Amino acid sequence: DFQELGHRLVFIVGDFTGVIGDTSDKDSERPMLALAVIKKNMKDYVKQAGEIIDLKKSEVHYNSRWLKKLTYDKIGEQADQFSVAEFIARENIKKRLDEGRRVSLREVLYPLMQGYDSVAIKADVELGGTDQRFNLLAGRKLQVYFKQESQNIIMGPLMAGTDGRKMSSSWGNVINLMDQPNDMFGKVMSLPDDLIMEYFTLVTRVPVSDLAGVAAQLKSGANPRDVKAKLAREIVKLYHDEKSAAAAEQSFEKQFKNKEIPEDILAVSLEAGYWKPEELLVKLNLVSSKTAGRRMVEQGGVKINGQKIIGPGEVVVKSGDVVQVGRRKFIRLK
Repeated sequence: DFQELGHRLVFIVGDFTGVIGDTSDKDSERPMLALAVIKKNMKDYVKQAGEIIDLKKSEVHYNSRWLKKLTYDKIGEQADQFSVAEFIARENIKKRLDEGRRVSLREVLYPLMQGYDSVAIKADVELGGTDQRFNLLAGRKLQVYFKQESQNIIMGPLMAGTDGRKMSSSWGNVINLMDQPNDMFGKVMSLPDDLIMEYFTLVTRVPVSDLAGVAAQLKSGANPRDVKAKLAREIVKLYHDEKSAAAAEQSFEKQFKNKEIPEDILAVSLEAGYWKPEELLVKLNLVSSKTAGRRMVEQGGVKINGQKIIGPGEVVVKSGDVVQVGRRKFIRLK
């Protein structure tokens, strides 16, 4: 919306702040990260941003460009604009202190650095989640110190993940901007029904005037699954296109309603023979570890050619077999 109205967007990659770690939404201290880890984490950040903004009409900066240049005296001047009381008044920090848990001085520096980002680019508006309130306001305060006009801030609510908890990659309950249409559609369809309206409101372009009608449908007894399918189409259409959204819905119907195996599943070469189920799943990259593989087998979430694997014994596989984990992961052996 800002770009459509003629504003110049500035996308900042926190390659320097990422080393320190933001504690805004955390209940425990975040470890310092090695530069190699930071580089790995951020390799697709700009590409992901391109799914939302027009990069050709945007500026992209890495904040190490200005933060690495700051010396102790400059950091001291900035730190003097804030009190310790302001920092520890934040709910998650106060909770940790009350419980006798460690809060490092390093964590105190993060709002200074994010605030200085606003000074470096002379921001007039900064967007962030509600968990970023202190950091966003730090930008305003530092801009005043540096004789700049204070930026306006716009805060958006934090979204729940696909399981109803806070969205977190470590919990695996995220819908990624770079997800393929079928995966994106399937993840939306797995949402709890009580999140339908939240997602319609926060992540679709459906006019606000139409949302009351969607809510009324749900309230009048419409099948939440049908409303969720409309939601999934809207989201896939945003990040792919109308044709991809329609194809993803058709694939979902075949797979889950008609219990058919998807046509476009990945084929992987594998030596035929006897395999321990957990080793097979790791080899096919269907799970992250043998422990996760054993857990999936115990939960009844692993099938070969539609037959559920039961028990820890070895299984026999050959070319043409289809290995399935959960409801959406399939591999065809070749």
